[in-house]
Amino acid sequence: MGSVGQVTPQEMHFSEPLPLKSGAVLPSYRLVYETYGTLNAQRSNAVLVCHALNASHHVAGTYAGQERSEGWWDNLVGPGKPLDTDRFFVIGVNNLGSCFGSTGPRDVHPATGRAWGADFPVVTVEDWVDAQARLLDALGIGQLAAVIGGSLGGMQALSWTLRHPQRVRHCVAVATAPKLSAQNIAFNEVARRAIVTDPDFHGGHFYAHGVLPRRGLRVARMIGHITYLSDDAMEQKFGRELRAAEFGYSTQDIEFQIESYLRYQGDKFSEYFDANTYLLITRALDYFDPAREHGGDLSRAFAAARSCRFLVVSFTTDWRFSPARSREIVKALVDNRIAVSYAEIAAPHGHDAFLLDDARYHRVVRAWFDRIAT
Repeated sequence: MGSVGQVTPQEMHFSEPLPLKSGAVLPSYRLVYETYGTLNAQRSNAVLVCHALNASHHVAGTYAGQERSEGWWDNLVGPGKPLDTDRFFVIGVNNLGSCFGSTGPRDVHPATGRAWGADFPVVTVEDWVDAQARLLDALGIGQLAAVIGGSLGGMQALSWTLRHPQRVRHCVAVATAPKLSAQNIAFNEVARRAIVTDPDFHGGHFYAHGVLPRRGLRVARMIGHITYLSDDAMEQKFGRELRAAEFGYSTQDIEFQIESYLRYQGDKFSEYFDANTYLLITRALDYFDPAREHGGDLSRAFAAARSCRFLVVSFTTDWRFSPARSREIVKALVDNRIAVSYAEIAAPHGHDAFLLDDARYHRVVRAWFDRIAT
């Protein structure tokens, strides 16, 4: 198994306005993307990888001259890896509203000449999928061999089978859900409140003030990171280990190693992620609910996906997107007699398991793509 090596991001500009689910219209935009492998003569071996909250188009490989620039799913995508770029043409796209190159809140609003900021239109999973479909049109790809994603990326993969069912033959949805629970929405709201109440947020127009709401972003990331790990994983990694030899008896200084870790993650995140992007993406998570337009009936919603085959994967210790939520998807597919395989992996890592090197998980994904390739 090898790496795809050094890669270079590409840009596609679109002048045709994009109607959004909210009723707003994005007048023009660009999408940043990367590709790995070779598109075959029949243009039938393309696989779209959809990214989660804080990821991007940079799925695999590295950037020239940059240390620690490995793609976020490099352990899964590459020559000889479960998603084998010797056989598939893999595409990673950065979603609209992001801070990693595609049009987002930092860009100039064409009507005002200033950064969009908080005025950037609210985007949904469905909007992202429609924009991705336009990119595939421009690349001359009429139908995907597969679409794959984990977490929020898994929601996009599911949405592909509902909005463009004739354009995707296989769907791999990992560690995802058909909609967020009230608890998940609550976590997102607490994180958003941390950001918008930061004095440096300035109603989302902090760019004009030359500041960044880092304090709010730090807390938002700390909240999110707790939900990505299982209790067992956190206990094994940190337990109640102290940072110093004895208690300092302070209510504000760091006492435990887990506190140090969370502050480190928050500090790092606040240096590269955009606050408005965080608000937009967590809202897109909240809004995703394909059954809503079918009276809450998920089976009716998935009736549109009859031409697709599915692989659904969950992890036993993932309490944010629990196996029970994946089984809801499986049931809706079975109700429609749609071909589906389901794997529930006994992994200790929590939600982050979909990003990690679990041999059983990777064997399942490899076997699925082996079957597609033959």
